Amino acid sequence: MPKQTLPKGYSDSNVLGRRLHKQPEEVWLKKGEKNALALFRQMAKRVPAYKDFLKNNNFSPQSVKSFTDFSKIPTIDKDNYLRKYPLEMLCWDGKFDANSWVISTTSGSTGEPYYFPRESLQDQQYAVVAEQYLRNNFDIENKSTLYVVAFPMGAWIGGVFTYEALKIVAKNKKYNLSIITPGINKQGVIDAIKRLGKSFDQIIIGAYAPFLKDILDDGERQGIKWSDLNVGFVFSAEAFSEAFRDYVLRVAQPKDILRNTLNHYGTVDLGTMAHETPESILTRRELVKENKLNILFPEAGRQPTFCQYNPELFYFEQVDNNLLCSAFSGLPLVRYDLKDYGGVMSRKDALSKLDLAGINIKKLASAAKIDKISQNLPYVYIYERNDFSVSYYAFLIYPEMVRKALQSKDLEKRLTGKFTMLVDYDKAGRQRLHINSEMKFGVADVDLENEVVEIVHRKLQHDSSEYNETFKMVGDIAKPLIHLWEYENPVYFKPGTKQKWVIK
Repeated sequence: MPKQTLPKGYSDSNVLGRRLHKQPEEVWLKKGEKNALALFRQMAKRVPAYKDFLKNNNFSPQSVKSFTDFSKIPTIDKDNYLRKYPLEMLCWDGKFDANSWVISTTSGSTGEPYYFPRESLQDQQYAVVAEQYLRNNFDIENKSTLYVVAFPMGAWIGGVFTYEALKIVAKNKKYNLSIITPGINKQGVIDAIKRLGKSFDQIIIGAYAPFLKDILDDGERQGIKWSDLNVGFVFSAEAFSEAFRDYVLRVAQPKDILRNTLNHYGTVDLGTMAHETPESILTRRELVKENKLNILFPEAGRQPTFCQYNPELFYFEQVDNNLLCSAFSGLPLVRYDLKDYGGVMSRKDALSKLDLAGINIKKLASAAKIDKISQNLPYVYIYERNDFSVSYYAFLIYPEMVRKALQSKDLEKRLTGKFTMLVDYDKAGRQRLHINSEMKFGVADVDLENEVVEIVHRKLQHDSSEYNETFKMVGDIAKPLIHLWEYENPVYFKPGTKQKWVIK
């Protein structure tokens, strides 16, 4: 099997950075189209499962004569493709045991776990992306850096994938980059920072957002003054609001709010596909501040994760507010349905829409001194998935709606912001929304429940017209029932596990 390699020009980070900044967006989109089409043609010849899939769907590969035919190719997903064929048939030339893999698993949150093999190419891809944002956001070429990998280090992709990519970056002699991997051992993270933090110019913590909040709160309680350390943050897996970013900024007081935090968009299926950039963060913060999210996004009351992506590595499509991606991943995937609710837009179109609404991002970027690191790459936005919501009175309530309420300034000193919500029926047969919320360490406020009810209720009224109309019709029975739990109670908040926001 011919070895897959990175595209030409990706070996020198300085050169790649200049190209991403200077080359027109159309160049990158054309590269993406060319690669996606080549991927399809190779898969149609060399991946046994894909050949069978196309045959069963009565689709002839020869009918795809140019990229204008690409959208006609039937989509694949876990159920109609990955789970239907053995791993051997999903690999290039049907060879699974002839390769060296690192294998990760899904969490199984939407069904039976699936095991995804990954080759060194995926580590190299992530390393290229990571090196770019570590330079642009954290200036690692000029600062000694400790990266604390606080993503799970087991069979899940987050921790091990991050570690492997950082090792590749660290081998570059230009950087003084050190790595420690406590994973989701919170005390291990805190101890490492207390012991090692002052030995480096900066610390970067990579963690899921709710776990990071625990690290900040518990670290502060154990004597860490975060503002004395130069700390930056890299997030993944969890959506979060700008209110959460503001909380992190208040606690850690980083020097540059647009550079010192960023979120990833990634999946175990394909790896890290996109990430926030200073420009995308600036844009989302401006839209939230002006209450104009609907300029770019389909929903005015919800804040999607907003990232830029390199189509030469990951080619995204939007079909009916649903995201597809094509990439030379461990298991090659073309027009793969991610089952993620979101969309794509060109940078050119996004800036034009913002200009028409009176928001000049280029001028704001220049004032914030991030214009020199802008990238001419398209945008992808992602909302929390519909299967991560609860159905209440025939409409959907998403974790983001509740999360914004629980992370408000009124509650941030008493609640961690973590919760689990579910809907059941009372004795009268009426639906009730239950929100189980975690209090901070040492908090035991018996009068807090009523206050939380009202704060969440007001936020739901603001963000959901359906909730507001339901409240007008049925009254207080529509209000959520709040159940407060002590810190790290194992029923809903067992330490060392990924927070489960929804129970169905």
